[in-house]
Amino acid sequence: MIQRPMRRRALLAGAAALPFPALAALPERPLRILLGFPAGTGPDLLGRLLAEGMREAWPAGIVVDNKPGAGGLIAAQEVARTAPPDGSTLLLGEVAQLAMAPSTYARIPYDPARDFSAVAELASVDFALVVPPGLPAADFGAYLAWGKGQPALYMGTFGAGSPGHFAAAMLGQAAGLTVEAVHFRATADAVAAVLNGNVQGMFGSIAAVAPHVQAGRMKALAVTGPERSPLLPEVRTMAELGRPALAVSAWFGLVAPVAVPAGVVGEIEAAVLRAMAAPGLLARLREAGFRPSVAGRAEFDALMRAERGRWAEVVRATGFRAIE
Repeated sequence: MIQRPMRRRALLAGAAALPFPALAALPERPLRILLGFPAGTGPDLLGRLLAEGMREAWPAGIVVDNKPGAGGLIAAQEVARTAPPDGSTLLLGEVAQLAMAPSTYARIPYDPARDFSAVAELASVDFALVVPPGLPAADFGAYLAWGKGQPALYMGTFGAGSPGHFAAAMLGQAAGLTVEAVHFRATADAVAAVLNGNVQGMFGSIAAVAPHVQAGRMKALAVTGPERSPLLPEVRTMAELGRPALAVSAWFGLVAPVAVPAGVVGEIEAAVLRAMAAPGLLARLREAGFRPSVAGRAEFDALMRAERGRWAEVVRATGFRAIE
């Protein structure tokens, strides 16, 4: 992952110090933010908090439009192929749609490298390696040692080709374990499998698993973010445990159709950075399990390019067969 903490702090501080002008380029058309996740999910909350923070800059109104399905490809395709090229329709995308999809799908209806212009990175979700409470492993090292003694380590995932799936595969490769992925349709189903002892571990979003860890219903052995999570402050990072290559996060950001003029993208970028500098918005995101990772369009574009290369290598190394 690309780490840019000092740059991000500068962006936030600079944005907070500036007035919040209305966008000059699009004073009459409402802004439509598409996302490939259902209402009520974490990404939906992110989109709605952003829309609330940007309303002053976009007086014509902002609509968050949920278009779930096909792993987020439906929403991404609509923005890439049919959105007007004036900046009034954006995609709130994430790592799977914008970086992993070219490697995890045999065919996708858009090209994330050619069909979108970066606007801004918003936030990331880190994962925790969690195991059933009865598993005979008190810490990360003991888990690896125990796993090596098993014919296979069955790990739940929240979908084939998801970050949690590849994190499990990467763990197996790095530690010399035989990992068998058990795919579920949703994170909640995978979490239930850990709670019931039907799988021997999973990489779950920290927000989803933290309440169970805090209640003693499962054990957290490591987190994948660049720093410890405030929701699980006693749990060490993969870097602290000597496994920096297992730093896996799901990042979220805004992209526009590539035909939108650069000047318009720049105005939207400025409005987004100002909105994301609001302390109340950042606090709500942290409470929901997000790690704010705000960055401008140049930095976000560099992140997406680097991540596409990284995940292409990961997918090849795991031998994952692309989804049709």
